[in-house]
Amino acid sequence: MGGAALAVVVVVVFFLALYLLQRYGDLRKQQRMVLFGTLLSWYLCFLIVFILPLDVSTTIYRQCVLDSSNQPTIVPQARQTNLTEDGSSLYPSLSVPKVCKEPWSYIPDGVLPVFWRVVYWTSQFLTWLLLPFMQSYARSGAFSRVGKIKTALIENAVYYGTYLLIFISLLIYAAAHPQWKLTWKDLQTIGITAANTWGLFLLVLLLGYGLVEIPRSYWLSSSHGYLQAKTYFKAAKMVTEKAEAEENLEDVMGEVAVVHAAVRYNHSLRKCVDTILTKCPPEYQEEMGITVENSGVLPTKKALISLHKKVITAVQRHCQTGVQWSILLDQALYLEDVAKSQSSPVRHFVHSFPSAHGHSWIRRFIYTPTVEWYWECVLRQGVFRLLAVLLCLLSAAVVWSECTFFSTHPVLSLFAVFIQMAEKQYNYIYIEMACFITIFFLCVCVYSTVFRIRFFNYYYLVPHHQTDAYSLQFSGMLFCRLTPPLCLNFLGLIHMDSAISHQDRIQTSYTSIMGSMRLLSFISDGFYIYYPMLVLLLCFASFYNLGSRCLNLLGFHQYITDNDLTSDLVDEGKELIRRERRKRQKAEDGESRRWAWREQYGAQGTTGRGRAGYTDLEDNQNSPVTEIKKSDFPFNRRDVETAEQQRGLLQDHSSDEGSPNRSRSTGGRYQSLSSSRTNIFDEV
Repeated sequence: MGGAALAVVVVVVFFLALYLLQRYGDLRKQQRMVLFGTLLSWYLCFLIVFILPLDVSTTIYRQCVLDSSNQPTIVPQARQTNLTEDGSSLYPSLSVPKVCKEPWSYIPDGVLPVFWRVVYWTSQFLTWLLLPFMQSYARSGAFSRVGKIKTALIENAVYYGTYLLIFISLLIYAAAHPQWKLTWKDLQTIGITAANTWGLFLLVLLLGYGLVEIPRSYWLSSSHGYLQAKTYFKAAKMVTEKAEAEENLEDVMGEVAVVHAAVRYNHSLRKCVDTILTKCPPEYQEEMGITVENSGVLPTKKALISLHKKVITAVQRHCQTGVQWSILLDQALYLEDVAKSQSSPVRHFVHSFPSAHGHSWIRRFIYTPTVEWYWECVLRQGVFRLLAVLLCLLSAAVVWSECTFFSTHPVLSLFAVFIQMAEKQYNYIYIEMACFITIFFLCVCVYSTVFRIRFFNYYYLVPHHQTDAYSLQFSGMLFCRLTPPLCLNFLGLIHMDSAISHQDRIQTSYTSIMGSMRLLSFISDGFYIYYPMLVLLLCFASFYNLGSRCLNLLGFHQYITDNDLTSDLVDEGKELIRRERRKRQKAEDGESRRWAWREQYGAQGTTGRGRAGYTDLEDNQNSPVTEIKKSDFPFNRRDVETAEQQRGLLQDHSSDEGSPNRSRSTGGRYQSLSSSRTNIFDEV
């Protein structure tokens, strides 16, 4: 049963990682090695999170078996009534081992250590060696694989040299202390401790932000007014970014046009120029070389490599801003529709542009306009606020446990109390669920921050397949560096890590792979215990938006409700959305008029080519086309006469090619063309 649970988790986590990669990356256009490295790093990190609760329940069962073998339960053979005068029993007592119930997800011995060893060392190889190299390889503007590899090695020389210098310094420090007899396993432990220390330093910073921001985001998202104002704010910022991206792309395309005109087709660098042209948007490729004169200055190979890199970055940024602006526009229009529906007495959600939302079977049968109205106008606010309260309680429990998990007598960590209560009753389902909810919440707080942060335009995870290769691999590096210390921190919260709790009990298979951190006591007894308390200060800083206020002072505009600049940007975004709504409405009206023209004249032209067909159309007043005309386009008498003249014109013109000046109707009357020509386009 345990093997089946492990196999199911492995498969489910793989599809979860694949779904996220498909959402943020482009599976068809991006390089296969980039997608493979990112998918593997995300998959391994998510796998650690989902398998660790099974490791905890298996370890508790093994501890129960060990305790029962060392301290058997004493059971008397007879009742207490069979006593002698001095109070001793007539029958001797027997030592019966305590029965330990095997958990449903029990994993046999020897499986988890090998599993953790493969997962951990693969993730560390990815984050410290392979992914940094692949980042430089993906961003390189070289035109051959050898050139990309050379560029990546040069860029990572400082990166790898720093690691080598730190490792040599540690070896010298160890050699200077003869009392230390370091083995290969001890060196591994020192390396793991150093990596986990760096990860824990970054983990606490991200965790302090997520513990406050996630509950607050759900509470604020329950208000449509807040969401609408923030969407206007984002729209105002996005318009500026979109304009900058378009201007940058035009400048880069101008440089490409100059190079395209300078390098002739028989030149040795022409192949490089053609490679650059393939990365340009199609509308710019058609205009290359038309209006640009040859400057006569030939570029160098190094200049072409730099230009190639600039083209890739500019095109990617232009596509990102275009997609983000379209998404923001749809969100703003939808929120305005929600505001109108809230004030409407009709319990039916009405979209301003129904064609933009599609007509899938889910919207037709499940998420109908009535269901959508009840969710958006009645239920959504209460559900989001209830969820925010629950998340706030979880955040408070995490902060309290992070500040008190070092205390084992008495046990102050709330999560340790819950696990120990379930351990006494050997309720493995409760143990696994409590472990999963706790570590899942920690991961959401940390990973959501990784998905939200943005370092200018170098690192930015954009959904809808718009994330570049550099950002995807950087996120994989962060996940691989954050997940091991996060799991160790979780084991410390539930007192399953003896290096922190100082308890003599069986270690989890995951902790055994990490080695004994007591080798570096100043880290295990100092940094690992007291540094997580910093999360309390970070939570206060996040609660009062100190980071956003500092960024706002530096010129990076952030959404702050009590700021005048924020109010100005909200008003600007509102005007932009109103302008885009008018543009979209005009486009919708034009499409409706074209459709009406086709329905009114195109259908009549096809059905009225013969006289019999026209007679049938006149007789059948209940036809669908006639009903559409009656309901959607009310005519007066003059319009009806004009329409009849037009139908006669179209009919007899198709049947009598030799009469250019006259038109014959079905009743035998002749009509002049002059009267029909004057009003033929009045209905357009």
